[in-house]
Amino acid sequence: MDVIRILLSILIPPLGVFLQVGIGLQFWVNVLLTLLGYIPGVIHAVYIIVTR
Repeated sequence: MDVIRILLSILIPPLGVFLQVGIGLQFWVNVLLTLLGYIPGVIHAVYIIVTR
């Protein structure tokens, strides 16, 4: 299941974080990072998925 989340995180970073932790602080941080730059959002999403 983590492989699917990582692939979704590469395409749509907030979706991968949402599937891992739901709507919370990490989700909103990821939305902000994705809006500021796509790559920081992807890095953050993959980090959240791998560490949890």
